[in-house]
Amino acid sequence: MGGVDVGGSGGGKRQVNQEINMIPFIDLLMVTIAFLLITAVWVTFSRLNANAQIPGPPNPQEQITPQTPEKVLHVQIAEGSFTLVWKQGATVVSETKVAKPEQKTEMVKYSDLATAVGDEWKKNGGHQDPSDKKLDQAVLHADNRLPFKEVVAVMDAIYETQRDFKFTTETKKLPVFNMTFSSN
Repeated sequence: MGGVDVGGSGGGKRQVNQEINMIPFIDLLMVTIAFLLITAVWVTFSRLNANAQIPGPPNPQEQITPQTPEKVLHVQIAEGSFTLVWKQGATVVSETKVAKPEQKTEMVKYSDLATAVGDEWKKNGGHQDPSDKKLDQAVLHADNRLPFKEVVAVMDAIYETQRDFKFTTETKKLPVFNMTFSSN
């Protein structure tokens, strides 16, 4: 046990020595150290690796050729039609409108859209070689109020276009598009 001498009691006749229990104090310190170590291990700061070199190409004598952006298919869903727009960066390469048929049954299927997507991909698609492992990109522009069954029907129509993918031992038919969404 730790002890503390608090000195005399003014008159000097009686000494006041008190025993202070140090174990709770040590326990408190150990717990705070444990919390400090646990939180310090899991905290990571965002870092930006930088060096003091002058900005520019690694070899200034070598000419840099700018990369052209890939073509992307944008499928826009409107009230009475679909619009298929191929863009390369901000440049519109091709635009096609497809009429949206009236659905008389509960199950929605857009076969005209699937045919138009396939035809457009054959004309403008960038990854048509069976040994090319990359997929073309398709962006689906849909309103937030569009019923889910119609979104699924449009996705099915886009994924209906397939091409051969050559793997090491076999060739399989897979969808040509990697699809993302843009809602408004």
